[in-house]
Amino acid sequence: MSMETDEGKRMDRLHSYGWILLLVAMAGDLLVSLILSLFYGEYNSLKMSISALGSPSSPVRIPFNIWMFIEGVLFLLALPAVNRYFRPVSGGITNALLVFIAVFAVGACIFTSLFSVNESRDVVTVASKIHGAGSVIGFTLFLFVPLLVAVLSFKDHNTAMGIVSSSSFVLALAFFTLFIMSDKPRFKDTVIDHEGLWQRLNLLFMYLPLAITCCARW
Repeated sequence: MSMETDEGKRMDRLHSYGWILLLVAMAGDLLVSLILSLFYGEYNSLKMSISALGSPSSPVRIPFNIWMFIEGVLFLLALPAVNRYFRPVSGGITNALLVFIAVFAVGACIFTSLFSVNESRDVVTVASKIHGAGSVIGFTLFLFVPLLVAVLSFKDHNTAMGIVSSSSFVLALAFFTLFIMSDKPRFKDTVIDHEGLWQRLNLLFMYLPLAITCCARW
């Protein structure tokens, strides 16, 4: 009985590390880009996407790409903790949640570190196409993570968390829409022309439900 108890405590400790890794990945995604932008004089955090920090012309390309790779790995390492916490509520929804996070980790993080996008969208290369496809698929799937967390929360009778997650999904969707619109020529030099701002706000609300869960489980 004592051995089983010790094993259980050890597993709890390991999974608590998973939540810490997840929180570091999400917080780092926002903070590292802001810190690195200070060393890239031509970079505008409000106007330019985060991926531009990893472009061939960026002076912070190497540290940015290293961080993006690490970030993707951190997301993947956190999956067992996410699985253990949500699976008792709904196995099917948890499976979808794990897939969405994993695809984001690979497509929007690891692929970003390996295949750079050019600062100018007029310059298209094989690397930029792979980067673009990975980012689009990853971001689109992760966009629904707050919605899945909301459903899981309501099923677990956690109404407050369900409301927070639902609201986060709506806001993330709104900022994701603005992020997509900001890239269109007809919105150039308008209030919508703030690609970097909308992307960061989109990430903030996509991450918020999981961030709250991390803090609660830590």
